[in-house]
Amino acid sequence: MTDNPISPSPEIVQQWISDYWNDGKPSLLGDSDMDLATRAAQWGADQELKACLNWLTDRERFPVGHEAIEELKEDRRPKPLSLKERALLQLDVLNADLSTHGLGCDLSQIRRALEQLDD
Repeated sequence: MTDNPISPSPEIVQQWISDYWNDGKPSLLGDSDMDLATRAAQWGADQELKACLNWLTDRERFPVGHEAIEELKEDRRPKPLSLKERALLQLDVLNADLSTHGLGCDLSQIRRALEQLDD
C-alpha cells in the first residue's frame, strides 16, 4: 500500500474521509479507504503523465525521440522491485544493523544464494 510512490499519506486520507463523511470530525481510517485513495491518486497521476507524454509527442518544436518518451515513462512509473531484489535489500539492511551494534557476521552465502534465484 505505501510502497507505491503515488499514494497519499494516511494522514491526508484520514482528513479526506473525515471531511467527506463526518464534517471534519475524526473517523477511523480503514484499509479500503487507503486503497481507494491510492487508486485515485494513481489514476490521476497516470492521466497527467499520459497528457504530458502526448504533449511532448505532438510538439514539432520539441524534437523528442521515442526513446526519450519511453525513458520518461519508465522513470516516472518504475516497475516494483522483484522479490529477489527486495530480499537483497533487506539483507543489506540487516547486515548494516548488525554491524552498527557490533554484531556483524558473514552473510555472503545468503547473498550468493539469493543472487542465484531468478527475478
